[in-house]
Amino acid sequence: MPRTSPSSATASPAASSSLDLPEPGGLCAIHQPNFLPRLTTLAKLFTADHWIVLDDVQFTRRDHQHRARLADLDDLARQRWLTVPTRLPHGRSTLIREALIEDADRARRRTAGTLRQHYGASPHWPVLARALDAVLEAFDTGRTAAVAETSTRVLLDLVGWRGRVLTSSRLPARPGRSQRLADLAAATGARAYLCGTGGMTYLDQALFAARNITVTPFRPPTTTIWSVGRRLSALWALATLGPQTVAAHIQALAADHTGP
Repeated sequence: MPRTSPSSATASPAASSSLDLPEPGGLCAIHQPNFLPRLTTLAKLFTADHWIVLDDVQFTRRDHQHRARLADLDDLARQRWLTVPTRLPHGRSTLIREALIEDADRARRRTAGTLRQHYGASPHWPVLARALDAVLEAFDTGRTAAVAETSTRVLLDLVGWRGRVLTSSRLPARPGRSQRLADLAAATGARAYLCGTGGMTYLDQALFAARNITVTPFRPPTTTIWSVGRRLSALWALATLGPQTVAAHIQALAADHTGP
């Protein structure tokens, strides 16, 4: 599959295009760019054929758009936030794609040091470090969203995802929470929209049905590695178990949601 990334200055493991839309019939996920995403988020995106990066909604400081929770290799109870310091040039109305990194050089060095401190002792660190080089390079863009999106792309690549990435700001969509999501899913020709448990509480499924799109709930387990999957960055599982083992868990979960 050709690999291009028109939505980011950083090379991506996943194919991306805002004009060359995928063939109809796939499973679509729509999610904001998350910095070093949680395991459940990674699994949701892996399950989809297409990930639409939701970059044209308001930036939220208490979300995961610029921060990730890390845990020590040897002590799961020792956790901390790793945050990309972010400036909002338009205040609270700043969109995700407009958010800027404060002192990108210093933020890159701090990120690199913190990740090495937490996971450098892992036998899987050489593989992870090579993948994370692309994330560190993305700091050169000066944009928080580029770092967050790149971090998600490289983790998806580590677990073997071969889907497509598109960007919401380059696709037609009407306002309204559910209407926007339905329009974006329809733009990919999706047969189904993969929705997390939080989204199921507010989503107007009739708007999807009107576009012949099925809403498919995504419900990850809460045991084994998934017990911390909603809280911790997927890096902890990747460093502890290795990409191949984590990929096997994610692939099994994806199969449960997509069927034969």
